[in-house]
Amino acid sequence: MMTMKPIISTALFSVAALTASSANAAITGTVDATITLEAGCKVNGQTFDNSTAGADFGVIDFGTQNTLFTEADSQILSGASAFTVQCSNGITPILSFNAGLHDGDGAGLGLHAMAHQTEAGQFVTYNLYSDATRLAVIPVGGDVTLAGGGALSKQSISTPAPLAKRA
Repeated sequence: MMTMKPIISTALFSVAALTASSANAAITGTVDATITLEAGCKVNGQTFDNSTAGADFGVIDFGTQNTLFTEADSQILSGASAFTVQCSNGITPILSFNAGLHDGDGAGLGLHAMAHQTEAGQFVTYNLYSDATRLAVIPVGGDVTLAGGGALSKQSISTPAPLAKRA
């Protein structure tokens, strides 16, 4: 009986080797692909989801002025371009201008105010305007509604700063 085992093992190995080398089966199937699209907006070229909070939309930079200036112009910039917003179809973008840290401080004509960096009690006031003619003042807590429908909206927010309060 001892001589039968090697013969049976060799025979089974030979059949398995022949089966494996001749097995070229064509297997077909499908792979499903899905995506869920949610509403969002691009602000100054950056993409944001609908629930994004605390995003940086740019800066208002009045440059360097001496203490005797009477007006300095600026606008909200992101890099070197104007403020731009593009939202998904069906979304109407609304820019809200909430109160800053020092709004209401200072004796100037502006609704908004920046504190002097080294001298307490001194402020530079300014207004935000939604039009180039500076007739449409954006109040603290005010909104500016932009064009929707997936179009790119370019909004200029002008900000002249009148003379600052002197302490």
